[in-house]
Amino acid sequence: MDDAEYQKLGRSMAESQVSRAEQPEVATGISAIVYTARGEELTISCDVIQEEVPSESSGQRDQWSKGVEFLFSCIALSVGLGNVWRFPFIALENGGGAFLIPYVIVLLLIGRPIYYLEVIIGQFSSRGCIKAFDMAPIMKGIAYGQVYSTALAITYYACIMALTIRYLVASFDEILPWTYCLVEWGSNCVATGATAANDTSIVQGVSSAELYFTRTVLREPDNLDESGLGTPSWDLVLCLMATWVIIGTVLCKGIRSSGKASYFLALFPYVIMFILLIRAVTLPGAWRGIVYFLEPQWSQLLNPHVWYAAITQMFFSLAICFGTLVMYASFNDFHKNVHKDVIIITTIDSLTSILAGCIIFGILGNLAHETKTEDISQVVKGGAGLAFISYPEAIAKFNYLPQLFAVLFFFMLLVLGIGSNIGMASCVINVVKDRFTHLPHWLLAVSASVIGFLCGLVYMTPGGQFVLNLVDFYGCTFIALVLAIAELLAVGWIYGVKRICSDIEFMLNVKTSFYWRICWAIVAPGLMFLVLVYMLCSYEPLTYRGVEYPPAYYMAGWIIWGVGVLQLPFWALYTIFQQPGKSFSSKLRMAMQPTANWGPLQFQKFEAYILHRKQRADIKSPRGGYLFDNIFG
Repeated sequence: MDDAEYQKLGRSMAESQVSRAEQPEVATGISAIVYTARGEELTISCDVIQEEVPSESSGQRDQWSKGVEFLFSCIALSVGLGNVWRFPFIALENGGGAFLIPYVIVLLLIGRPIYYLEVIIGQFSSRGCIKAFDMAPIMKGIAYGQVYSTALAITYYACIMALTIRYLVASFDEILPWTYCLVEWGSNCVATGATAANDTSIVQGVSSAELYFTRTVLREPDNLDESGLGTPSWDLVLCLMATWVIIGTVLCKGIRSSGKASYFLALFPYVIMFILLIRAVTLPGAWRGIVYFLEPQWSQLLNPHVWYAAITQMFFSLAICFGTLVMYASFNDFHKNVHKDVIIITTIDSLTSILAGCIIFGILGNLAHETKTEDISQVVKGGAGLAFISYPEAIAKFNYLPQLFAVLFFFMLLVLGIGSNIGMASCVINVVKDRFTHLPHWLLAVSASVIGFLCGLVYMTPGGQFVLNLVDFYGCTFIALVLAIAELLAVGWIYGVKRICSDIEFMLNVKTSFYWRICWAIVAPGLMFLVLVYMLCSYEPLTYRGVEYPPAYYMAGWIIWGVGVLQLPFWALYTIFQQPGKSFSSKLRMAMQPTANWGPLQFQKFEAYILHRKQRADIKSPRGGYLFDNIFG
């Protein structure tokens, strides 16, 4: 280790002390021993600030009022629109049962391991997603890209919530407006209750729920070539404003308030979902749709597109690789055993997706029965609007008080959206708050709400769903896949699986099994890399409902993707050239090592961690090379 590296670590330790200087303190002289990835020992003699028990106003990071609030908040975050809104239409586009088996396999090999990894990183460091990458500073661009992708997702999730409020208001009408046909929709419209027995002239039609959504609510054009996006609909703009007022109000209260709200946000939706499930399975033809959803198609296991869809859906279902889990876990008690929480959350999340799938496909089976459509996948057009077509269709078939159940359902969907959006918005806000600690929380919450509302106006135009589909692919799905691979490489191979397992042992006093180690190091990044290669090799221009975009929109999509992914090389180069070494290789080596103050945020635990690292460094590594030692050491 050269003098420049020594000086760099010395300055980092000094900065670490200065950051604590604003709190009540007692200075004690100690020697901090820092170990590099190669096991080299560096002793820095300095005065380290020992904190007294901090008060609420001393700048101490917030924590959940109760440990169970983390569990319910993660359920509210993960079990949301990704399950009830996105999962069914992804399953529909990929053959129902052909998608379900890869989805479950992906949960076990990718989803759950990454979920556990991100929770561990957040809880261990007590830092937001940006500062958590002090473990591997050269890869900090991953966190910036994830925050960027999360911000994009916030804008169009709020759009879905605005549509939900629009339907919620319409549910108070004496007759639900999607249950009957309007003259301008033509004779091909199939109104709710218009069965084949009552109207034998219908060979194949379009449900009134679909026509209401596309023609009345969205006023959607056939393409963007002639009329462009159009102007925002005033009623949808008001709904969007109401959405951000709700989100902003909850955000202003901070993490403690959202933790208390999580009890309701997590549990209430299941009451409505089970009511809808009971109704769905009693509809004529419903079981045909459910069988289509649950029946395995083993031949599709060799279809890489289905695996691609399963992996990308996993990001949205579990909210992994967006920075939100790291942020939520950073508010945990340091020694909280999160292993059980992770198992519970990921299991509930996947069961909820399957539950929502059974409801949707039961309804699709009924619609196929009524419209005399043989192919269930052709009953309704796929896309983001599926939840606003099939669910309302099922509600309309309730014999008693369909308006009441419509209100309950769309209120449930609104609750799900709030739970997801609060988590994502909190992630973005806390990134800014960690950087500008003097800014009051309420100001950040209000600013985020105003910016989110203004950005969301584009989705309120007639062509808004075209934009949503574009942002969903280029700004979220595509970016998330690339950054997820980079994240696993950073944590698993730069920081090291061996070290993260050592950190877990220090924090929770448990040994990490080979299942987690192998998934983190090989299986998860390997599968995602193969899917990324397939995606790039088989790339075709994005379409919405089979309609291609004008060239300018594709260019905009690639710019959106580029801004997110280029965060990785930009911050890597910036970090490298910030290092004090003389040669590029020296700077590179320093940029790949954790910062000097990396570890638990609390002083006493950080001091104990330094001693723990010393003990680990004294243990000789087994033979077998770096690859074997990193995974099994």
